[in-house]
Amino acid sequence: MAGVTLPRGDAKRAAVESMFDRLAPRYDRVNRVISLGLDQRWRKAAVVALGLPAGSVVLDLACGTGDLCDAVAAAGHHAIGIDLSAGMLRAAHCDAPLVRADTLRLPTRDAKVDGIVCGFALRNFVALEPFFRECARVLRSGGRLVALDAAEPTGAVARMGHALWFRRLVPWIGGRLSGDEAAYRYLPASTAYLPDGPGLLAMMRGTGFVDVQRTTRTAGAVQIVSGTRSESPPMDGRETPT
Repeated sequence: MAGVTLPRGDAKRAAVESMFDRLAPRYDRVNRVISLGLDQRWRKAAVVALGLPAGSVVLDLACGTGDLCDAVAAAGHHAIGIDLSAGMLRAAHCDAPLVRADTLRLPTRDAKVDGIVCGFALRNFVALEPFFRECARVLRSGGRLVALDAAEPTGAVARMGHALWFRRLVPWIGGRLSGDEAAYRYLPASTAYLPDGPGLLAMMRGTGFVDVQRTTRTAGAVQIVSGTRSESPPMDGRETPT
């Protein structure tokens, strides 16, 4: 989007942390409005995509106020929320234990969790390959990663409608409900950080995941990517910032 600066590296980390600290008090209310009430359905679909037995230990990375933690717990799993934003954690409403930490340096030992979910946060991380590698590190062999995020529809009509809603109306509505229009201009623009669908799946394969899949919802405006932790770690340790 014109006029929106997309920072990189440490500047991005600081900007994202500060932005979510500011948005936290009104974040849930704004989400319900700008998603037209569909965000809860998307989160439930992400939890279903985990395909894990009840009682599994699942990390919710960039957990925000805990909506996805609630969905994980409702499915019978043990949720643990992790977020960089202290403001978001203070505003959280879930019963899951919450930890403030950087998702690129998780405070978890190797191969100790059964699943990981992440809702609308891939584009907010400083780098995606290190994120996927860190997920692969803490997941047990056969563990599952599911990430939910925005996407770009492929159909011409859907793309036009999406552009009008997501890139024009969402910043206007979000700005008025939150008092922070700059943040809601940044959030749609930040999808530029994401690789396309095939690129995202290739990155997951290269960082220790097999059976990777991508599905879309809401005319292609939302994507769910998933993968299973392979039995052996990837040999290539290169990291590529996004």
